[in-house]
Amino acid sequence: MAHNEAVDVVLVGAGIMSATLAVLLKELDPAIKLEVVELMDSGAAESSNPWNNAGTGHAGLCELNYTPQAADGTVDIKKAVHINTQFEVSKQFWSYLTKKGTFGSCKSFISPVPHLSFVQGDSGVSFLKERFKVLSKHHAFADMEYTEDKAKMADWMPLMMPGRPADEVVAATRVMNGTDVNFGALTNQLLKHLTSAPDAQVKYCKRVTGLKRNNGGWTVSIKDVNSGNTRDVDAKFVFLGAGGAALPLLQASGIEESKGFGGFPISGQWLRCDNPEVVKHHQAKVYSQAAVGSPPMSVPHLDTRVVDGSKSLLFGPYAGFTTKFLKHGSFMDLPMSVRAGNIGPMLAVAKNNMDLTKYLVSEVMQSMEQRLESLRRFYPEAKAEDWRLEVAGQRVQIIKKDPKKGGVLQFGTELVAAKDGSLAALLGASPGASVTVSIMLELIEKCFPTKASGEWAAKLAEIFPAREKVLETDAALYRKINAHNNVALELVEASNETESYA
Repeated sequence: MAHNEAVDVVLVGAGIMSATLAVLLKELDPAIKLEVVELMDSGAAESSNPWNNAGTGHAGLCELNYTPQAADGTVDIKKAVHINTQFEVSKQFWSYLTKKGTFGSCKSFISPVPHLSFVQGDSGVSFLKERFKVLSKHHAFADMEYTEDKAKMADWMPLMMPGRPADEVVAATRVMNGTDVNFGALTNQLLKHLTSAPDAQVKYCKRVTGLKRNNGGWTVSIKDVNSGNTRDVDAKFVFLGAGGAALPLLQASGIEESKGFGGFPISGQWLRCDNPEVVKHHQAKVYSQAAVGSPPMSVPHLDTRVVDGSKSLLFGPYAGFTTKFLKHGSFMDLPMSVRAGNIGPMLAVAKNNMDLTKYLVSEVMQSMEQRLESLRRFYPEAKAEDWRLEVAGQRVQIIKKDPKKGGVLQFGTELVAAKDGSLAALLGASPGASVTVSIMLELIEKCFPTKASGEWAAKLAEIFPAREKVLETDAALYRKINAHNNVALELVEASNETESYA
């Protein structure tokens, strides 16, 4: 009887998540045998593609929804601080790989771009002022500047200030050391680096059609979408990092931990400008507040994007609704994901989120003129001929069981792992890509606990001199790590004090 091909690890999806995990596992154990399988004909074809996400290098510097304000006016900065330190962990990994010399240039995927927050109206200004007061006391945000001076704002964001009413109440904060990250370029650089190592393969145009438990792990059935041929691969560990497609694959695994999860797909669109005369006047990522009743992912922002060496501007996102789980998916994705175990939570979320559904449908129905109207609240003198519509990636928000409400819609990411650690899936969306490394470290600690605390511990400590919890509380260490990463990634010029962690 013929035996199935055997590997240590199968990773489904060739996006930033799988690419990061695969390279990290190979660093920890060069002898590990792994295979990445991808439905599309290239890496980073879905959410990791640079035109499918904002590439903000989410560090909590400008995203106002990461610092919610309570009814008494207090601003909670815990989430912003945590995301900031998670991004520093990502930068440690990229710095480590860049220093190896075999990884390629960091300039192909990360660029320095200031991060700004911009608010309008008295309530917006009082919120931003309070946010700045609390955040700037924390060492991760010590360089933040605040202003209500319109002349200074015109210097910070020259595109956005002309054409505003003289009596308009506005304020802004700025952090100069923000970044723009091309996660598509980073993903493909990781995949190229991975395949230069022995026993590491990336196979494209392959669809996973089955997941079955076997004695030592899982049998993964893989179909070639061009030839129709199928093969079975036995793997000790399977990672489902296929973006929106991770949920149906998780359901197909049948693991107990998958029960009750549902998905709520949200699509997106951007307005894109490539006119160099316009682009040169806006060198920043500027985030504002979401409209009342709109989801957190719809926070409007005007972004400098650096893709393959060229600069463009993106404005949006304009949300939308579709039943597809992937940009290149099927309209049957949502109905096919309904199970006996998740129909209750899904119906509860549908009932409790009618306003959100109406909002998404209204966004889909918008005309180009209505979209430009939203842009002009940011950039009053925007001309229609400079902007075109770009379809963004799909995001599948998580629906979870809830003892009180029946089901809740969760914005964010969630790692779901089998009890025995043989399979894990990543569900959800933003700030996903920016904090991938932290999520994959969490996966390693959850699914490979003995190795993570044993034979892999020294290598993990070499790659990651400081993890999130320490970076959140140790100001001197944070500054040292941050300075080192910024030099290693060529975001700032080197100086004598920033040459090593020591």
